[in-house]
Amino acid sequence: MKKILIIDDDRVLRQTLAAALETEGYGVSEAADGREGLNKALKTNFDLIVLDVVMPFMGGLEVCRKLREAGRQVPVIVLSGKKKKEIDKVLGLELGGDDYLTKPFGTDEFIARVHAVLRRSRPEVPEIEDLAFGDVDIDFRTKIATKAGHELHLTAREFSLLRLLAGCEGQVVSRETILNKVWEYEKFPTTRTIDTFMYNLRHKIEDDPSAPKHLITVPWLGYKFQR
Repeated sequence: MKKILIIDDDRVLRQTLAAALETEGYGVSEAADGREGLNKALKTNFDLIVLDVVMPFMGGLEVCRKLREAGRQVPVIVLSGKKKKEIDKVLGLELGGDDYLTKPFGTDEFIARVHAVLRRSRPEVPEIEDLAFGDVDIDFRTKIATKAGHELHLTAREFSLLRLLAGCEGQVVSRETILNKVWEYEKFPTTRTIDTFMYNLRHKIEDDPSAPKHLITVPWLGYKFQR
């Protein structure tokens, strides 16, 4: 589930946007001012931040500046009553140009912008053709895999899962990304499906499935592959 943080001092607007996002299946957190929003944004890895420009204690630009200084490159949608030319300048100089909405706006337009920004922010995963690690050799073109010279009987989804993780070697891949890329569903009944697949895959390729060296679980975040 994608996590979105709304930082805006307008309680009614926050609740309206949160309700619209939750209807779309997003997880939503709220903050009533810039200082509270910055604290939440630094403690949790959000997939998107919806940020008002003018707020008590700390303005939206300062929040974004501090996030960037902390190395957080999370996409930001700016909410503002300013004119388009002023917002364009703000986005270009301060926020990296993710997107903006000029108040007032409708929830349909807001949701469309959220979908677009999240879609653009998805990392492109390189398609690797072959993979070798330990005593395992895999040819993704021919769908042939061996371990210590003996053929491994992998399912099509197990090949796809390995290809995805290996293409992001050393990086954490979320369960949601795996569902989107391997199962090609935006929503799925349960991410526990991935855990079951990973359990079976480890028993095929790991020397000791109970202490895996290549298919690593990152608690609360997802999985990563390492040679």
